[in-house]
Amino acid sequence: MLRTATEADVDTIRRLRNQQANRDVSITSHEISADEHAAWWAKTSKDPSRRVLIYERDGATAGVVNFFDLEGTSGAWGFFLDADGLAERGETLPAWIEVMREATAYAFDELDLDVLSGEVLEHNTVVRQMNRRFRFVEGTPEVRYADGRELTVIPISLRKQDRRKGK
Repeated sequence: MLRTATEADVDTIRRLRNQQANRDVSITSHEISADEHAAWWAKTSKDPSRRVLIYERDGATAGVVNFFDLEGTSGAWGFFLDADGLAERGETLPAWIEVMREATAYAFDELDLDVLSGEVLEHNTVVRQMNRRFRFVEGTPEVRYADGRELTVIPISLRKQDRRKGK
């Protein structure tokens, strides 16, 4: 289930984002401080071109979905899961599939987007494979520098008419 994030979720969002597994596959890989996170939330929570959603599984917070650059019928997204908690319970794969289904449905059915875009790091082959299963198309890779690292970032996109619909 996806629900809108609230002030009560801010610390949990930071804790999940700072899990090493999530930092390893993010453009920004440093540990996010409380002040940096508070500034992000203060800006993000008031921005009409953004949505921050909490992904819940069996009544517990299991991830965070970010929609941003929402303009007209296009927008971008990204998400991260409670990598540690889900792995401990052996639920990573089913949660991953579920959050992708729910987030893409939200993008196209609730936000009424025609195109959903995002980015994935080239070395994140598992996510790239899952994105292809969900019919995302990869664009031309670009090299960026962040947190002292050289990264190859691949843009992805999915058109509403090309998405996989749930049963």
